[in-house]
Amino acid sequence: MIQQSMFSNNAMIKVLGGKPGTQSNIHQLDTTIPEHGPPEQLDLPTLVKHCIVESELFYRGKTNDSRFAFELFRRALVERNEVAWEYLYNHYAPLVESWVRRSGAFANSGESSEYFVVLAFTRLWRAITPERFDSFPNLASLLQYLQRCAGCVVVDMVRSHSWGMEILPEEAVPIEYAHQVSPDVEAVERISREEFWKYIDAQLHTSAEQIVVFETFIMGMKPGDVLTKYPDLFTCINDVYNVKRNVLGRLGRNHELRRLLAS
Repeated sequence: MIQQSMFSNNAMIKVLGGKPGTQSNIHQLDTTIPEHGPPEQLDLPTLVKHCIVESELFYRGKTNDSRFAFELFRRALVERNEVAWEYLYNHYAPLVESWVRRSGAFANSGESSEYFVVLAFTRLWRAITPERFDSFPNLASLLQYLQRCAGCVVVDMVRSHSWGMEILPEEAVPIEYAHQVSPDVEAVERISREEFWKYIDAQLHTSAEQIVVFETFIMGMKPGDVLTKYPDLFTCINDVYNVKRNVLGRLGRNHELRRLLAS
């Protein structure tokens, strides 16, 4: 069993990985699109086809219509539509990964770029509630915020390793830091730690998953250090990354965890 008393709020956030998308058949969609009405009146598959086509036009420097992508964000973040979120994640994950890799802090993070993509989308999901969505008037403002999330999660990770924020008691955190608590931290603080970690523990299928969760999310170890400590369990560093990625993906798709976050 995982020792729940040793987990901090920051560790909860990292294990949640949050609200990742899953690999889907979005790239296999037929992008032949029919005549259309307003984006908000389109069915989801047709809306996604328009998003793909318009994004290609944008990347080629041609005239494009951003209303379709904006509507996809709206359905994912305002309506909390699960399928729309999956399409959104898969559509923009490569872009977010490029932002992560360009972060000056990424090289010192000890984590994979895919890991930070998950955290960036998690931060977006928790920060832009249905009530806050109207603060973003267009696609550009949403993408700018997503880019900011991508940069922040990398920097926060490096700072946590450097400053030991994961193991500091709440009263030891400087007051200026406490006033800048991010929305994802606020969400996790509403969850009962005991209930949360009991549920997380029940979702871990193997001893390898338990070790990776404990050593990386709780003890702050880098994947390479986990490999060195457990050579009989992992044959290469990719084994550690694969276990971590599988756990994050499975937890991110877990509806009960979303219920816990929303409570």
